[in-house]
Amino acid sequence: MPRLLLAAAVLALASCVHAPPDAGNATRWQHARQMVVVTTGGWDDVHGQLRTFERGDDEAWREAGGARPVVIGRTGAAWGIGLHDIPAGDAGPLKREGDGRSPAGVFAIGEAFGYAATATTALPYAAMGASDYCIDVSGSPLYNRIVDAADVGADAVRGSTEPMRRDLHAGGDQRYRLGFVIEHNPKALPMAGSCIFAHLWKSPDTATAGCTAMQAGTMQALLAWLEPKRQPVFVLLPQAEYRRLQHAWQLPALEPQE
Repeated sequence: MPRLLLAAAVLALASCVHAPPDAGNATRWQHARQMVVVTTGGWDDVHGQLRTFERGDDEAWREAGGARPVVIGRTGAAWGIGLHDIPAGDAGPLKREGDGRSPAGVFAIGEAFGYAATATTALPYAAMGASDYCIDVSGSPLYNRIVDAADVGADAVRGSTEPMRRDLHAGGDQRYRLGFVIEHNPKALPMAGSCIFAHLWKSPDTATAGCTAMQAGTMQALLAWLEPKRQPVFVLLPQAEYRRLQHAWQLPALEPQE
């Protein structure tokens, strides 16, 4: 059977309907005890800061690591489909397939993946092979899934631009050597965006097609820290949106490091 990129149990929006931000929004991730937070200067910025937070029984978020640099989509960020509602009246862009923007909002964290047989992480880990692809062809019944061509057939992956072994298909590219799934668009709505990962960067100044990329040490530390039993979530927002939604969405306070 092909591996599914996205867990069916993840709650998601049925469409990009605008709804007012309120405390009820945050109940969708109220059980999260780990949070990865990425903030950028604005919707069109490609550089950002990544921080990690955790909380115990007192519900207070505490920073678990200092700010680390990341790069996101080549045209910035746009509202994605995840655990959040898009705030009423917000003028931010909406994520679309091929727009070069990273999804903004709150998302579940899926499986880890990489080129090696194993990785140091408590997340479920999938070792990628030469026949593994993420399907970014909207309209395909496999859209937004990682599948093995050996299982689904060569025709099913034809047209996909996302081989998971980029070292074998893209001139030795190491960016997918280690990463994890950001569960954007879990219901695979057509043209809403697909194959969104956190992965290694090519360089500090090389933006992505829509993922969040970082240096290898940051990724290794993240994977060692994340624990599925603590129901971790991934948050990406421009700074102004983060400040506006912090209370309603019960997000951690950020120290002014940016």
